[in-house]
Amino acid sequence: MGNLIKVLTRDIDNNGGNFFLDFENAEPTQSETEVWEEVNQVLMEARVILDDLQAYRGAGEEIRQAIQSPGVEGVQEKAWAAVVPLVTKLKTFYEFSQKLESSLRCLMDVLTSSASTPTQHLEQKQALARQFAHIMHFTLRFDELKMTNPAIQNDFSYYRRTISRMRINNLSADAGNEVNNELANRMSLFYASATPMLKTLSDATSKFVSDNPDVPIENTTDCLSTMASVCKVMLETPEYRSRFASEETVLFCLRVMVGVIILYDHVHPAGAFVKTSNIDMKGCIRVLKEQPPSSVEGLLNALRYTTKHLNDEATSKQIKNMLQQN
Repeated sequence: MGNLIKVLTRDIDNNGGNFFLDFENAEPTQSETEVWEEVNQVLMEARVILDDLQAYRGAGEEIRQAIQSPGVEGVQEKAWAAVVPLVTKLKTFYEFSQKLESSLRCLMDVLTSSASTPTQHLEQKQALARQFAHIMHFTLRFDELKMTNPAIQNDFSYYRRTISRMRINNLSADAGNEVNNELANRMSLFYASATPMLKTLSDATSKFVSDNPDVPIENTTDCLSTMASVCKVMLETPEYRSRFASEETVLFCLRVMVGVIILYDHVHPAGAFVKTSNIDMKGCIRVLKEQPPSSVEGLLNALRYTTKHLNDEATSKQIKNMLQQN
């Protein structure tokens, strides 16, 4: 992801200092190692999850034929045989969201502790900040892929309908493959969201704040706004951006920026869009709009539809108009 990037932070923690965020090469210090290794196991699995989701083709044709030929046993069996392994994948994706949520909480425990300011945490615990960024990147990428793949919900809906019929007719599904009713309900809620991973992390961040009343909420919101500011500066400053090794680095920073904005908007009582917000929303939206539309439409939609405060009266018309326009 390019060379070490020097980022000037302005008016953050009132120190106006310079610090480096190395999204590519940061290695854990001794004090970071225990958390880093735990989170790293999840991030290694995240790559497999993305590959599997990208390769997910669905059983649309088999399902279509089964619906058209309800009385033909062989056609029904073929559709069922196609759908069951796909639902096993969907179950794996859902269960991974719980692991990701746990990893996010581990990182937030460290990066929001009152021992240091948010900037100091990000500066001194770069390996953990890098992992936090990778979780955001994975989350936005997963949701982009899910949003453009209607087969996921179609396959799962067919699976649930078929299971219901089997139960009514006292037919047993393969016990090893069946998703029990409670899990199926939770999976349905998960996949019903336009951006399921982001919703999971937004809910987890809000819960983290409510579960830790001894940690000032500013510790969490300042950590998120600092990360957003760092990404924005890297993206909008030619001197920094020219050091990126590939276009994928730009997308990485864009996803991280959007992800932390959405988390901030869910956690901060007034949200990310008010004038007093620590995030320069106009600047962040402008940076997004300067990219090729095809690469950022999913990110703009995430800001439009998964934030909490965009439609509040306190949000300026200018920001609402910026997000409405393509």
